[in-house]
Amino acid sequence: MKITWFGHSAFRLDFAGKSLLIDPFLTGNPSFPGTVAEATRGVTHILLTHGHSDHVGDTVSIVEDAVDAGTELPVVANPELCHYLAGKGIGGAGVMMNTGGTVDLGGFSVTMVRADHSSGGDSKPSEYLGNPTGLIVKAPGQPTVWHMGDTDIFSDMALLCEIHAPKVVFIPIGDRFTMGPAVAALAVKRFLPGVETVVPIHYATFPILEQDAAPFASALAGHPVAVKVLKPGESFEA
Repeated sequence: MKITWFGHSAFRLDFAGKSLLIDPFLTGNPSFPGTVAEATRGVTHILLTHGHSDHVGDTVSIVEDAVDAGTELPVVANPELCHYLAGKGIGGAGVMMNTGGTVDLGGFSVTMVRADHSSGGDSKPSEYLGNPTGLIVKAPGQPTVWHMGDTDIFSDMALLCEIHAPKVVFIPIGDRFTMGPAVAALAVKRFLPGVETVVPIHYATFPILEQDAAPFASALAGHPVAVKVLKPGESFEA
């Protein structure tokens, strides 16, 4: 599996003929390198953790471009977010699911799991867009990946590890809206047994977030997990 980070919480996973975009906040993301066209070329699915604009990102325009090119591009999201996106004109693309559920998408599955955060649109008053979630991606012969979305620490992370046995975890460290570096490192040490690689996310995008992953990596010095600090646009094989 090839894993590419586009900055903030946006990822692309490429494996076995599938190309998944998770939380494709590209336009307006100051840390995103390259072009949207390059980042989304050949994408087969979009997965969304929750409805905040820095996670939904370019979903609507990416799906519209796919439709114009004659390609179906499913968007996996909670029901409220699917309905919201339908109102933006991409209703046929929605694959609805919710916390605790698993959907087989042909060649891989997605499970929605708990995240402690909020979720809403940019209108005032904000529109409720369902509960925030993490996403667990499983595929035959591939490492199981857990994108935590935006979340604080919670002890049931250990139970989710017991159930799903993730090997690669994308974990937010930016503070203010999620865990900070010290708490995220504690989550890894106390609640993520068996995880082989952690990738810090949701930091340095904006000035109000934690700017450096070094405190997170330092807090995990001596721990058996590999801390993969990526530059935006950088990829690695898992």
